[in-house]
Amino acid sequence: MPKISKRGELLPESAIRKLVPYSEKAKELGRKVYHLNIGQPDIKTPPHAIERIRNFDFELIPYGHSFGNDSYRKKLAQYYRDRNLDVDQGEILITTGGSEAISFAFMVCFNPGDEVIVPEPFYANYLSFAIATDVVIRPITANIENGFKLPSVDDFEQLINPRTKGIFICNPNNPTGYVYTKEELEKLSKLVLKYDLYLISDEVYSEFVYDGKTHHSVLELEGIGENVIMIDSVSKRFSACGIRIGSLVSKNKLVIKSILKLAMARLCPPMLGQVVAEAAVDSPPEYMEEVYNEYLNRRNYIINALNDIPGVYSPMPMGAFYSIVRLPIDDSDKFCQWMLEDFEYQNETVMMAPASGFYSTKGIGKNEVRIAYVLNIEDLKHAVECLKVALQVYPGRTN
Repeated sequence: MPKISKRGELLPESAIRKLVPYSEKAKELGRKVYHLNIGQPDIKTPPHAIERIRNFDFELIPYGHSFGNDSYRKKLAQYYRDRNLDVDQGEILITTGGSEAISFAFMVCFNPGDEVIVPEPFYANYLSFAIATDVVIRPITANIENGFKLPSVDDFEQLINPRTKGIFICNPNNPTGYVYTKEELEKLSKLVLKYDLYLISDEVYSEFVYDGKTHHSVLELEGIGENVIMIDSVSKRFSACGIRIGSLVSKNKLVIKSILKLAMARLCPPMLGQVVAEAAVDSPPEYMEEVYNEYLNRRNYIINALNDIPGVYSPMPMGAFYSIVRLPIDDSDKFCQWMLEDFEYQNETVMMAPASGFYSTKGIGKNEVRIAYVLNIEDLKHAVECLKVALQVYPGRTN
């Protein structure tokens, strides 16, 4: 039997999806599973975007441009300009989800063995993208005690060595909900200039920032346009995860030109997905306001409810719709599996993502989970009650 590659051996299972077989088994037993493990909102996609699908009048679904549809890129450029970001259509490349945009950026900006500094905890799939492209993630650990504030620039600088070629952030952050301040970004920009690094920023959740905070894009930073790449997606903004449409934005013409070669190799991003995304960009302010307020209400409920459970702690997320939650448990991987395999309360249980999968440093996150408050408040109430009861009877409770 032939061996698989070293890359194949090193690729981690998804911290978000690896427990799916256990959730499916629980459902087969008739249990209701509350999915707090994955950022799949239950909020409806904009109705006019759905209507665009119903009225899709092509007699043929052809290949599109490798750059992405011109009409969509023009509309997206205007969307960014409306948010005071100086973006031209030619600086945007449409991708098959934000995931492809990240992989493309890694492949074009870094050589095998190059290192990228990433604040942890980070979105679990970043590690998979890095391994698949032979890039090395150098984690810099943020602390739950201060709400996962960005580590100091001095801490970043201590990690820089001749192999360091970039810094990668997520703002607002998945999985912590932290929103980086303008001052933090400006300090990073000075480091980027000093060492001539790439600064890649995943800004998929930029519409969801709370408590009077302001989202600042890396595209706003002055003097580092050639170093900056911004990753975006419509999956969460318009609750349209399945259309798989993302984008990569950069003023670095060589980066865009080089990534276009990869885009040509995969031919084009999904044509139908772009049609839906283009329609979704025209969502009325009322839709976006309603969605925003719904996430805000869900956040306020679940974080306060979790912190009322003895031994549980979660910082208040400032953006996105996730939080890292510390639990009085011995091992989050065991606990999350136990919740699905051995526990039920009133024939219900909860699926969460073990936070160990969101850290690159071994041994961290063993008493933490990531939750996604993507369900309606009534479902969140049931989920919190299940978790509260589970923590009372879990054999591996630590206090």
